[in-house]
Amino acid sequence: MTGGSSIIAELRAIQREHGFIPVTALRDLSERARVPLYQLHGVVSFFPHFRESPAPPVEVLVCDDMSCHRRGAAALLAAVEEHVAQAGPPGTVVRPVSCLGRCDRAPACAVNDTILSRVTLDGLAPHLLTAAVGGTLPAEHAAPDGRALRVDPYTEPGQRYAAARKLATDGDAAGVIAALKASNLRGMGGAGFPTGLKWEIVRNAEGSEKYIVCNGDESEPGTFKDRHILENAPHLLVEGMVLAGLVTGARQGIVYIRHEYEPQIEIVEREIARARAAGAVGPDVFGSGRAFELEVFVSPGGYICGEESALLEAIEGKRAEPRNKPPFPGTHGLWNKPTVINNVETFVMTPTILLRGAEWFKAQGKSGALGLKFVGISGDVVRPGAYEIAMGTPAREVIFDLAGGMAGGRRFKAWAPSGPSSGYLPPALVDTPLDFKALADVGSMLGSGALVVLSEDACMLDMALNAVRFFRNESCGKCVPCRVGSAKLVEILGDIARGHGRSEHLAVIDDLTHALTLTSICGLGQVVPVPIKSVLTHFRPEIDDHLLRRRCPAGVCPMTGV
Repeated sequence: MTGGSSIIAELRAIQREHGFIPVTALRDLSERARVPLYQLHGVVSFFPHFRESPAPPVEVLVCDDMSCHRRGAAALLAAVEEHVAQAGPPGTVVRPVSCLGRCDRAPACAVNDTILSRVTLDGLAPHLLTAAVGGTLPAEHAAPDGRALRVDPYTEPGQRYAAARKLATDGDAAGVIAALKASNLRGMGGAGFPTGLKWEIVRNAEGSEKYIVCNGDESEPGTFKDRHILENAPHLLVEGMVLAGLVTGARQGIVYIRHEYEPQIEIVEREIARARAAGAVGPDVFGSGRAFELEVFVSPGGYICGEESALLEAIEGKRAEPRNKPPFPGTHGLWNKPTVINNVETFVMTPTILLRGAEWFKAQGKSGALGLKFVGISGDVVRPGAYEIAMGTPAREVIFDLAGGMAGGRRFKAWAPSGPSSGYLPPALVDTPLDFKALADVGSMLGSGALVVLSEDACMLDMALNAVRFFRNESCGKCVPCRVGSAKLVEILGDIARGHGRSEHLAVIDDLTHALTLTSICGLGQVVPVPIKSVLTHFRPEIDDHLLRRRCPAGVCPMTGV
């Protein structure tokens, strides 16, 4: 029984050796793997991490998505371009890049694939010289931050894996499913599907070959709380996946992690090795006669990989294009076999539910909500970071108490509950509880819990354009509505930002919203118009200023047509 395809790993190895993927190496892989050359070309050309030609001597990739945008990334990008043009090093290429997952440490960039956080031009310039002579750049390190987690039922390392040990002994899979259902645990990656029901569907699915997959991709701007969990509770992730395997009968698990999370990948691999030594992973889980193997799959990049069926395609060594649904992964997932897919946070919640009880878990919530939640907060706040909160905590508490309020004493202008896909809300709604229903009631969503906060000097049109541009850049291009519609929306918003807007643009935005929502294959296309629609709903005067009066109140947009 195998897990993921070796194709992506082989391509990564080729690129590590050569710096890119030569055609000769691709032909050799095609012969060895018995995969058509055209199919491998399709995979290489799809994923942003792969190169088809040699890399420049120095490549600087600057993130300008949402959180980094609010921390001066656009000015940094321009400054780096000017510096390189005037002082080199020769052959240096500077360009923007999609979110690097360091939203709490913005602005972030990558120099020759080494990610650097809280970047300034003065701090970056020496690294460019180091990269130019082939020197080693300072690598990012990750370690537990020392904060105790309510979700962790273990006070000592020696106590770990007690929930998995108990299930391996008593085999009470039905009891586990009942406890998860009673806890009301829902998928924490954004969709919110009931976890107990998902595991039950896979348990009851026909066939002996099943899989457990963890989605640790989180590539949407503002989203980094799973990175925090991987650093602080990898044992709970591994145990949650072992529990899912024992419940469903799956014998293979795969942790899918974005390639930008290299330190976190190492942490998870070390924890898997510890779990294997303890008997929690391997051919005979805690002497039960049940096998469960676990491996890490490193993503070759792309926000679309966060969509569950696209993620499965990537694991199978294909282009990460979403599948048409139905069928759903519960019955036709990895390799067309029944598959549980949950994100990092969801798996992490399961051991404590089983050890402390569903009622304990539900009682951790507030404002009528149930359970615990991890959130990441970034943007214009004093203390950006990841925090463990009670589900139902008002957004005001997270922004002003945990995150310290507005950076620089500026006025609070807007907030996004979960990155660009949730849209922007006004200060009047800041007391909304962070809960699935409460946020849905105000026209937004909890999503993955990626709060992004904006201060008074933000332009809401500029922020909508920034978000829609991200979706356009990350569209897989498979379906016409998303591929064409996202590009058209960027074009329209860009025209308005330059002072070339026309009143009929609003009607086109409305038409595109309906088309994208109703006809896109996956969630990416469906949320493309959300940022601008939310701005039109809650910040309409700013759009009217740009459109009718040809002025940007925040002084951010170029308004070249004035």
